[in-house]
Formats: sequence, C-alpha cells, structure tokens
Amino acid sequence: MIGVCAAVEPASFSVWVDEPVVLLPLSYARALQRAGAIVAMLPPDSLASEAPDEILERVDGLVLGGGADVGANPERDAFEIALTRRALERDLPLLGVCRGMQILNVASGGTLEQHLPTRLGHEDHRPVPGAWAEHEVHLAGGSLAARAAGAELLAVKSHHHQGVADVGEGLQPSAWADDGETIEAIESDDGRSFALGVLWHPEEGRDDRIVPALVDAAGA
Repeated sequence: MIGVCAAVEPASFSVWVDEPVVLLPLSYARALQRAGAIVAMLPPDSLASEAPDEILERVDGLVLGGGADVGANPERDAFEIALTRRALERDLPLLGVCRGMQILNVASGGTLEQHLPTRLGHEDHRPVPGAWAEHEVHLAGGSLAARAAGAELLAVKSHHHQGVADVGEGLQPSAWADDGETIEAIESDDGRSFALGVLWHPEEGRDDRIVPALVDAAGA
C-alpha cells in the first residue's frame, strides 16, 4: 500500500464547474499499480499534520506528488512536510516527484531556488505551460537514483521552475542537468534508506524503473 499525497484543486466535470476536488493524475496510480502496489490518495489533513503516524502506520511507502509551487498552499505544505519528516524518522520508503522533491528538501532544512530561469537564462525545464519538457539528466554512479533508474544517463520529462538551492540535512545531490549545476535528484546520504527525490516525472515513462524500485523497497 503506497500513500500518494494529492492536491486539492478546482475542477470541472459533468455538470459541476470549479468544484474543489482531491486531485491525483492517473499516471501516478497506473505506474504504482503496474509495479504491484495498491494506491491510497492522501489529501491535505490538518489533524494528520499533528499526528502523521496515524497515516504512516497504514502504508508501506510514501509518494510526494507534483503540483503547485511550494508556498502556494500552506495547508498542503504543512501536511506533506509533517509526513516527510516522520517518514524519514521511521525509515519508510519515500519518493518525491518534482514538487515532492522540493518538499523533501524543505522538510530536511534545505532551501529552494524560486525561479530557475533567472539563473539559467532559459526555460528548458518548462518551455510551454501544460506540456512536458524533455531533456537528459546525469545520475551519480552507485547512487540510489542510478540504481533505481538502472542508468547513469536518463531521458526524462519535466515541468517545473523551482529547484533545490541549499541541500537539506541528511540529503545529498545525486543527479544534475546538462549544465552540471542544476540539481535533478536528492537522496538520503546514509547509503541505506530509500529516500529519493527527483525533479522529473518518472510516472510518465512506461519504461520507468524508479517507481517499481520504490514499490520493491516498500515490499521489503
């Protein structure tokens, strides 16, 4: 059973317009199901923010999904940061995707670069809002990221403008963009725990091995 943190956003469906819904792209569920997991959606929960074990005792792994910028939804941020900190303490297998990688970093005391294009001088990681950017990332040999992905060079899909600045305590960078500076993955620095954040969206790739690696870790 993998808990996946979900967004609350307005959506239009059937006869309803701008109705608040708990939202999770189907690609997350499909990727986890293909890997043999059952999916539990976790909407922001202020009570669970105070007692995250109430949720974490019921799941075998945790996915911090993508979505709006960190800072845009304080309730969601507080919920996911609380879950992340306790999951790390419990050594619960954890995967952060895009925004989720940023939450992992912030929960560990790290900081974020608020708008990467300001430094990079381009918007290659999100050239068109609402469409995937495709580029390559370089993964450190022997890292959890490389072992999970099964490669040290990976073609990925991304859609973001924030990124990691200072890396949080207990974490280390393990993948970079072509510029060699933009951090594309962070992971636990103890060499044992499955705590991994990636700035791209592995759930969008049919041949992805990162989501199955999380499920394997949870099953173990």
